[in-house]
Amino acid sequence: MKPEGSSRRGWSLRDFEIGKPLGKGKFGRVYLAREVKSKYIVALKVIFKEQIEKYRIHHQLRREMEIQTSLRHPNILRLYGWFHDSERIFLILEFAYGGELYNVLRKHGRLNEKHAATYIASLAQALAYCHENHVIHRDIKPENLLLDHE
Repeated sequence: MKPEGSSRRGWSLRDFEIGKPLGKGKFGRVYLAREVKSKYIVALKVIFKEQIEKYRIHHQLRREMEIQTSLRHPNILRLYGWFHDSERIFLILEFAYGGELYNVLRKHGRLNEKHAATYIASLAQALAYCHENHVIHRDIKPENLLLDHE
């Protein structure tokens, strides 16, 4: 069972078992997590409200959440829901088991033509879907391309 819903569902940190850190960004961190009831594995992105205030990104964050919640495509990670406490906002995201394309490139070096073509085709399908829905992704790079398998 996937953890569907938004903050109205009543999510809280108690609903998740927090695992290892998956990454760190300018505004927070991402952790591997498991929803307690369903045992469903997710990525839990923790964004510090202090950083949102400091960089004045309220509108941008809200818009990105609205967009990612509404998109439904096999090559675009789902935002299942969100919740917050006094200091943080938690985004419940689909977990990409293969990690970042960037790490695959660092580990294995250059991709062979077959693998590169597969990744490019998946990316092109996702971008076409976004553009059909009037969404533009302005930060496409290997660090932001997550894989469902390595």
